Amino acid sequence: MRERSRILLVGMATALLCAAPLRAQDPPPPANPPAESPPPAKPKKNADNAVQSAPDQPNWDPQRAEKDLEVGKYYMKKGDVDAAIDRFEDATVAKPGYAVPYLHLGEAYEKKGKKKPAVKAYQRYLDLYPHAEDGDKIRKRIEKLNQEIDREKKQIS
Repeated sequence: MRERSRILLVGMATALLCAAPLRAQDPPPPANPPAESPPPAKPKKNADNAVQSAPDQPNWDPQRAEKDLEVGKYYMKKGDVDAAIDRFEDATVAKPGYAVPYLHLGEAYEKKGKKKPAVKAYQRYLDLYPHAEDGDKIRKRIEKLNQEIDREKKQIS
């Protein structure tokens, strides 16, 4: 009888062990490790803007556009042209048909030495506000910047 109990106990223990979930071994590491991917691109300076960081905000927001203009002008006075450009661009997104941010954006790009974006911003200003009081002055600026761009192209060639 004792022997029967032992056999029964051993049988039950074996059944329990076999029923327990077994873990698979981790696969061996590959012989040739995969080539490393290129490092991620560096983020742009001041890449964060009000529209991207607050997706729940409406795109059309005239009050935010005015505030962006105000803050952008402040940054221009302080000499932080990059921050001013960011705020002026935010203003163009917040109120797309509004011409004034493009004027200030053109001035900021011009101060930064980026002539092509300055011309583009000035031209957008004139497209949105064709009868601007300062339209002739802006057209002369565009012409002057285009001449400088052409001169630079000739020097490079």
